[in-house]
Amino acid sequence: MKKDITEKADILLLIEDFYTRVLSDELIGNIFVVANFNLEKHIPVMVSFWQGILLNEHYYHGNPMIKHIELNKLIPLNEDHFKRWLQIWKETVDNRFKGPVADNALKRAENISQIMLNKLSQLN
Repeated sequence: MKKDITEKADILLLIEDFYTRVLSDELIGNIFVVANFNLEKHIPVMVSFWQGILLNEHYYHGNPMIKHIELNKLIPLNEDHFKRWLQIWKETVDNRFKGPVADNALKRAENISQIMLNKLSQLN
């Protein structure tokens, strides 16, 4: 039986599983290669980011929009990239968790994806 996301360990599991899937994805995996992505450094950042969003535990200090603007300069990000990212996120959450916080993870990811896509589209 699936449980809800209730603690940092759940978010860590979600993020590790998500990036395992993303990095091997045919459409968006290469973006991380181009960006010289460092998984060991990125995982703790993403865990703290999602801890703030989902558990109201605020340890993240940064601006994800700036990071994506920089990435967009290296490889233009488009709607297909964001749709695939969101699809993998939804599948990963749904495979592991069920409950109100998991539902919030899905809603928040949709919002984040749309906001980033809109802002990046204005730059292209």
